[in-house]
Amino acid sequence: MLILLPPSETKREGGDAARLDLARLRFSSLTATRRRLVRELRALSRDEDASLKALKISVRQLSEVERNRTVTTSPTMPAIDRYTGVVFDALDSASLPQEARAFAASHLVIQSALLGPIGALDPIPAYRLSHDSKLPGIHLAKTWAPVAPLEIGAGEELVLDFRSEAYVALSPVRSGANSWFLRVVTESDDGTVRALNHFNKKSKGLLTRALLMHARDLSTIDEVIAVAGAAGHRMELGEPGEVRLYSSGV
Repeated sequence: MLILLPPSETKREGGDAARLDLARLRFSSLTATRRRLVRELRALSRDEDASLKALKISVRQLSEVERNRTVTTSPTMPAIDRYTGVVFDALDSASLPQEARAFAASHLVIQSALLGPIGALDPIPAYRLSHDSKLPGIHLAKTWAPVAPLEIGAGEELVLDFRSEAYVALSPVRSGANSWFLRVVTESDDGTVRALNHFNKKSKGLLTRALLMHARDLSTIDEVIAVAGAAGHRMELGEPGEVRLYSSGV
């Protein structure tokens, strides 16, 4: 089983590990592409005005440009601890027991716009780059999609895709894979079901935490639905290749 999560715009400062070593990241086939994007991001960071425009941030966020300028020399920490925001606050990696973190190491992948799919415990620095950022001469989706790791969705492995559609486009799961896209929905009193936007992030984080705490490899979507149900999450099959997670929307 492999769980795919989106990243977060916000990231924790600091780190107690050495600087970025691309060779240590999961999916070594992506090293050359990672090296190219890191190089281009650092080059962009030398021009503050261009960086603000490319990253779609304001002058109050100049510290993000500095993060990019020092991305190859700043300290690192595990990706699951680096990212903050709604998904990762709900996942609450700091309180995960060791067994759950060990399970995350081999079963959780986070989709970075800069580094591509990375392992949950891969050591990464703080940086700023989103799926819709504009690196000079680089279209992120056209750069990442052709080199999507063959390991994701290979064979009979179950893939739970909790990413947003924008991040799915960066590294699509191969056609025919045992892959299920998670859509967070809410149900009105009259039975109407609609997709959630903002509140889906918390639900994804809580469900991911439940699966990590279970710390057992699952091979079918029915097993996932059962584990989720035992943890208090209502899930059911939706459209082909899609599974629904019901949320209260709060």
